[in-house]
Amino acid sequence: MADKDDKGPAGRADAVRSAAVQAFQATAGQAGMTRERAQELADELVGAAGRVIGALDELRPASADDIRGLRDDLRALEGRVAALEAAVARPARTTKPKPKPKAS
Repeated sequence: MADKDDKGPAGRADAVRSAAVQAFQATAGQAGMTRERAQELADELVGAAGRVIGALDELRPASADDIRGLRDDLRALEGRVAALEAAVARPARTTKPKPKPKAS
């Protein structure tokens, strides 16, 4: 005799189909979490790479263009200092007070 729970080939196919759907749903949920974590890790990696690049830029020696720019800035600063020193060295102008008109 057949078991009460045995629904035949159609029942077993439905049970297998249901189990497969449940497995796919569970896997899809885990994949979504995995995708989010992978994105977080990628973002962290990009940030770390940016910090490494910044540190390497600070460590690299100055280029010829950098030095030229600094020289130009220094010359401009020297010119400003010379102008200020010349202004300080000049005697201050003294103005004579205008005579008051005499009352008649």
